[in-house]
Amino acid sequence: MADTPTSLWRAAVRPRMLLLLVVFLAAAAVCGRLGAWQLERADVRGAAAAEREAQRVVSADPVDLADLLAPGDTFVGDLVARKAVVTGTYDDDATLLVTGRAHAGRTDGYLVLTPLRVPTPDGEAILPVVRGWSPTADVAAAPAGDVEVVGWLQVGEEAGHAIADGRTDAISAAQLLAAWGGPVYTGYLVTQTSDPGDPAVADGLEQLAPPTRAGSGLNIQNLAYAAQWWIFGLFAVGLWWRLVRDEAAGRPGPPGLPAASGGEPARGDGDRDGADGGDDRVDSGDDRVTSGA
Repeated sequence: MADTPTSLWRAAVRPRMLLLLVVFLAAAAVCGRLGAWQLERADVRGAAAAEREAQRVVSADPVDLADLLAPGDTFVGDLVARKAVVTGTYDDDATLLVTGRAHAGRTDGYLVLTPLRVPTPDGEAILPVVRGWSPTADVAAAPAGDVEVVGWLQVGEEAGHAIADGRTDAISAAQLLAAWGGPVYTGYLVTQTSDPGDPAVADGLEQLAPPTRAGSGLNIQNLAYAAQWWIFGLFAVGLWWRLVRDEAAGRPGPPGLPAASGGEPARGDGDRDGADGGDDRVDSGDDRVTSGA
């Protein structure tokens, strides 16, 4: 006969279930701590890797822009932070101020975005160039004549509000095409150096750090380990709840755990043997009756 079903609450507060709860909670706490440790390791190792990558990007040799990207071509993710060199002529009259961008903890300034007219085999194309960040809207003119610019590529952005009064909130190739004409490169260049130098730098224009790729700064392997430990912790709590449900339903627990308390114990092999023996004695009695007849 199976154990009599009981409520989940009564099953959960039985001594052996409370003891198992303490064990599983301790296991979950250990898993949680190990997961937190792996997350810390992901941050530390990721930051170290990001620093090494930033140093590599800054010191890398520039590649001719024509070997990396052509006007109108799709900007692929591998081009982010690639150092390029390009020669062209600034169109300073078309300079735009990009609003809403933070730099060194400040958000009250502007990115200075100037079109660089680049000669190509198919004619002149326009490369958006971020010359730097200015705390004011009063920015010195870009260098005149031919200028060689070295900088890091970054992917263009989604369109924002309409360009108005020489300001924009997005570096969007589609919007810049409408404002500057084309063809326009689908990415833009963040200036590291220029030859001749930019007069605005001496006038307060601040240079920007290289762009970073999405997901940099955390070590993926350690993040995966952290997630595994947290899943193990949740599994421990879930296992205890499963045992409580089995206890309440009167089902036997996993091997190695004490038998459920309460209710009539299940019959073993000895009980079945005894029952069979009783049947044998009845049969014998039947035989004797038959003989007497």
